[in-house]
Amino acid sequence: MNSLLQIESLIAGPSETNIINELNLTIRPGEVHVIMGPNGAGKSTLSAVITGREDYPVRGGRVYFKGEDITQLPMEERARRGIFLSHQSPLAIPGVNNLQFLRFAVNSHRKAHGEDEMKPGDFLKKAREYMALLGLPEDFSRRSLNDGFSGGEKKRNEILQMLMLQPDLVILDEIDSGLDVDGIATISGIIKNYHNKNRALLLITHYQKIFETIKPDYVHIFAKGKIVKTGGAELAALVDAGGFEQFLGGKE
Repeated sequence: MNSLLQIESLIAGPSETNIINELNLTIRPGEVHVIMGPNGAGKSTLSAVITGREDYPVRGGRVYFKGEDITQLPMEERARRGIFLSHQSPLAIPGVNNLQFLRFAVNSHRKAHGEDEMKPGDFLKKAREYMALLGLPEDFSRRSLNDGFSGGEKKRNEILQMLMLQPDLVILDEIDSGLDVDGIATISGIIKNYHNKNRALLLITHYQKIFETIKPDYVHIFAKGKIVKTGGAELAALVDAGGFEQFLGGKE
């Protein structure tokens, strides 16, 4: 099976610091991968590098998406090609209407793929359907982007963006943080239904709760910028029982 995302000997990080060190990772269509690791291991740095943040330059190795080298492509082009990141701490932008921002993103994506813009009425209808599914109130459409949102609202808004943009690779950076038990159940159920044989998920998390709904194919233990252990869901149970120390110093 061809890979959706292929990372080869990746070396990268902010400024002059290499947080990611000789990382190798293959994600195929239909797979669910989970990355766990101690604070400072480089998990969020990896998501920044995959999505192409300019302040996280690549100093070695290659990143391929759908068989094409995207190592030097800008963030917006990677997004157009189907890579989506749900941020750990989404940025608030006062004065920018939440749904207007999303409509611009959706139509930019459609234009890049040679499709007509979504008509305002069609966009609003679809957005409201997804808002209801996510348990977001009607006035959500009139608020500024993440401005004054609770932690749970921010995470639901990220998933609203995912549903409207329909990406092929979804990276979820601690999507379960800031959510109560009911919120985790709602969002994990939506993510599970979104996932299919042509799409892949990369979850960065500290908790096992989300595994009750979204079953991982692979769990990777991350430390010092690389994968030190790969297995199934049983690795998460071992982390709960004995922490990450037991994996430090191991090999990929």
